[in-house]
Amino acid sequence: MARLEPGTRAPAFSLPNQDGATVSLTELAGERVVLYFYPADDTPGCTTEACQFNDLLARFRGLSVRVLGVSPDGPASHRAFRERYGLDFDLLSDEGRTVMGKYGAYGEKTLYGKKVLGVIRSTFVIGPDGRIEHAFYGVRANGHAARVLAALR
Repeated sequence: MARLEPGTRAPAFSLPNQDGATVSLTELAGERVVLYFYPADDTPGCTTEACQFNDLLARFRGLSVRVLGVSPDGPASHRAFRERYGLDFDLLSDEGRTVMGKYGAYGEKTLYGKKVLGVIRSTFVIGPDGRIEHAFYGVRANGHAARVLAALR
């Protein structure tokens, strides 16, 4: 699994959000973006992570940072997840796990002591120039949003 390092160009992506609208990295040029990958909507860890990003969203926006979550779930699942928890940022669907692969956020991991293929909880801060500023791999959901926010200061 390839890991992205700070200073490298962020892999391009073009994915549907919860409403089916396409969000692409080229559209976000000039913006600072937090792109976080998570395994599944409405699971305990992923819900904790999403709600914590949402709780800190005003602070991210105060730093002119856009938050985007990505999972293999489809737009309908994302829409229901956002509504259930009042999430106010876009969730993108990578059903083929292609973008996850480009970011090193999909591959072999250990789950309950067994090696499995799956989504590796990862987060990337992409600068306005399209380069990776920070890369976090194999993160713990609880408290992660605050750690990402602290890295932006």
